[in-house]
Amino acid sequence: MRTGNAAWRPTGATVAISDDVLVVGGGVAGVAAALAASDRADVRLISHKQSTLRSASGLVDALGYTPDGEGPLVDPFDAIGDLPEGHPYERVGAAAVREGFALFDDAVGDTYRGSHTDRNALVPTHGGTVKPTARYPASAAAGLASDRRDALLVGFEALTDFDAPMAASHLDAAGVPFDARGVTVRFPGDFRADAKVTRYAHALDRDEDLDGTPARTALAEAVKAHLGDEERVGFPAVLGDDDPAGVRADLGADLGADVFEVPMGPPSLPGLRLEDRLYEALAEAGVRVESGNPAVDVEGDGDRVRAVYVDRGRRKVPYHADQFVLATGGLVGKGIDSDREGVREAVIDCHVPHPADRYDWFEEDAFGDHAFARFGVDVDRDLRPLSADGSIDYENLRAAGSALGGYDFAAEKSGGGVSLATGYAAGDAAGAAAAGAADETAIHGDTQ
Repeated sequence: MRTGNAAWRPTGATVAISDDVLVVGGGVAGVAAALAASDRADVRLISHKQSTLRSASGLVDALGYTPDGEGPLVDPFDAIGDLPEGHPYERVGAAAVREGFALFDDAVGDTYRGSHTDRNALVPTHGGTVKPTARYPASAAAGLASDRRDALLVGFEALTDFDAPMAASHLDAAGVPFDARGVTVRFPGDFRADAKVTRYAHALDRDEDLDGTPARTALAEAVKAHLGDEERVGFPAVLGDDDPAGVRADLGADLGADVFEVPMGPPSLPGLRLEDRLYEALAEAGVRVESGNPAVDVEGDGDRVRAVYVDRGRRKVPYHADQFVLATGGLVGKGIDSDREGVREAVIDCHVPHPADRYDWFEEDAFGDHAFARFGVDVDRDLRPLSADGSIDYENLRAAGSALGGYDFAAEKSGGGVSLATGYAAGDAAGAAAAGAADETAIHGDTQ
């Protein structure tokens, strides 16, 4: 049995920490696992760095395209039963996908839309593409591509990541059932040329005085001269951080049109807002959260994990638990690592199936079917990682999210849904097992 990174050994004094369930990883999968387990167990979530939500669009996909590229899918649940063996959805089943999204809906409340239907929504993005997604921020609701009302897209001179005229042209070429037109305006006020998107958002949140006019009014006035018969107006996703609903309402009232945000790339305000809401849900559920220090090794005892070690500035602290969930991310989140020797899971050294020849990891075509996109930990139907010979590594360890292999989240548009479904399934199983162990201990204690 492996004991993690054999080259690493804890040094210095340690202070043992113990919980029923320890979740390693602070992204969507880790949050889902912690929330699912918290109903029946004491849970601690640890993470090294800020989650990748800050770089994400804020959209939460279920399944937009099949692994063969068919799509966009109208109803992702119609396709889940046909996914290949080893796909995370195949491992947990459609019921877990539904439960994962239900958990998400409870956590985010009215800040998101899409829970009323199994059908994918079609959301325009900053590049003018239309993305099939299962849940989308309330701020994007008026911009759906299925809405037949004409739309004016507004870009800002200083925010070159969103070219509104180009995005409108791409939407027209995609055949959306409305006329889209794009304009570029100067954001009111005197902002630095390299101002971050949060600076614009905070100005709108606080309704700052910009050259003698409140920010929201000034922005509406800058757009009015360009607004024709369009009934809705789309802006880059900078319309407030603390009070986005209030910003949209005021702009809409001044413009006489519905206002929506177009999801953008990093840094992503919708992603930041989602992260805030999910971590508020963790606090409400009583989950202990620690961040800023990496998990670096595991201590195993036979077929069970005894502790995960966290590096606190060269002091190695063991985190003990009855059950463990690994949700450290994939190649992007660095939960899966590689070098010239091979591919490995970074914390516990779980087996990652991959071709021995590095030239088989990718295709010559930049947009080809790259094997590396599906690299991740192989698991059984209880999400327990499997060794190269197919045996279970540790019976009290489960993996979730993009640490799992067998799927290409970017091509399938399935990342958020896989994280929610597998996070829910792993956390629910871990919480149940921890509760069962506690009951067993109580029974044995009563009979002694």
